[in-house]
Amino acid sequence: MALMAGTGCALTFAKRSPWDIQQLAELSDQLEQFKTLARLKSDEADELRRAKDLLESRLGSNVSVGYDERGLVTRMLDQVLFDSGKAQLRRGAYPVLDKVAQVLNEVPGQPVGVEGHTDDVPIKYSGWADNKALAFARANAVVSYLVDKHGVDPNRLTPIGYGEERPLVSNDTPEGRQQNRRVEIIILPKASGKSYEAEAERESRYAK
Repeated sequence: MALMAGTGCALTFAKRSPWDIQQLAELSDQLEQFKTLARLKSDEADELRRAKDLLESRLGSNVSVGYDERGLVTRMLDQVLFDSGKAQLRRGAYPVLDKVAQVLNEVPGQPVGVEGHTDDVPIKYSGWADNKALAFARANAVVSYLVDKHGVDPNRLTPIGYGEERPLVSNDTPEGRQQNRRVEIIILPKASGKSYEAEAERESRYAK
């Protein structure tokens, strides 16, 4: 009977509906939000909540906004911002970054990380030494746009190029590789600013 009960449980889990999976994803995001905000002072937590509400109300469905252990993350797939293998912003990227910049300027006290990420397919013909170099150049392109076009304080912005080092999902499928090619803009807790800058300094040594 115990074996049958265990088997039944496994079958129930295997047959989870898309609605169940969506619910689990939402609960996971809520948990990350709770853990992130619990570490902050009340005024800073309020700022991140306000920024999240503003970003979600202004950005389209091709951009995701949520919390993780770093802070409040705005995630954009690379095709939203860049052509393949390029680090020059597409014209179509401007409306998205314009809206992000407006929100950043409305929460001026928070440090901000800008991360470039790629899949694990080696670069062959784009002229970049490797994926890390491309990712770093893309992060810098986003930072330059936010500063030059919208006057975001450059002292708040820290670019990092991780390349293929931090995938969201497996790179074994085209869909997975697409998800991993992305730029993330993270509104950081104030206490994390210096350690994030130190991490960026370490990573920049490896961006050729």
